Amino acid sequence: MASPPIPPQLDHLVTRPFSFYPAIIGIEHNEWLFRKASWSEILVLNCKSGAEIWISRRYIGEVSRVDDPVLIVGLNRELEYKGGMIVPFQRRVIEMPVAVGGASMPAAERGEPAPIVGIRVASATDRKAIKLICGAVIAFIVMAVFVIYVSRPRVVFTTRDQTYLGLTGRDDRTAVVLKLGEPATDHWQSDNGELQYEALAYPDKHLTVILMGSDRKSVHYIGAMDQSWTPVHAVPLRSGGSTDSLLRGLHRF
Repeated sequence: MASPPIPPQLDHLVTRPFSFYPAIIGIEHNEWLFRKASWSEILVLNCKSGAEIWISRRYIGEVSRVDDPVLIVGLNRELEYKGGMIVPFQRRVIEMPVAVGGASMPAAERGEPAPIVGIRVASATDRKAIKLICGAVIAFIVMAVFVIYVSRPRVVFTTRDQTYLGLTGRDDRTAVVLKLGEPATDHWQSDNGELQYEALAYPDKHLTVILMGSDRKSVHYIGAMDQSWTPVHAVPLRSGGSTDSLLRGLHRF
């Protein structure tokens, strides 16, 4: 009867040592030589102990193509040397001891699988609600920024400012026009009165320059109003104070 052929993947191991991966449990030295093969098993020799063992062919896997630093023969599963033969290795599960006074879990309960917790996927209605909430939050933020921008305090010049756009209490109409240019409109408050008031409007600068004098030829700069007719600048008076109160009592004309 013809001898069984050597497995093709092991035919070059006749004279070359190799190692199993994973290593066989229970055998310390993992270096082997191939001896022979049967139809169902192969015989290998341990290089250190000289022990010969038979291994079923169904456990033999691929042989590495590279032998640096050592040639590797793969095993399909973990094996154990037990009682003079090779058997599949079975890992043992160590059960934790029950605490004193504690009741052990019945075997039936331990065998039951853990309950499956369903994960609810957001529906189309939920997604629409989330979009509406996000839109409302964004709209609120935009509105808050707009309100802050609109209601932020305006810069108001006080009597301590000596000049406003280069204007002082010594400037007459000619000086104002030289510094600011010709006004868009020019109004007098009235033809009669002990004091004459002239308003020079500069819409591009968002202000109206106010001049005052005992007559129209002697008017001088006393301050400026913004678009809402609120004083934004007043000039100091020699007697103390400023023209701010005078401007606040002046009606729009």
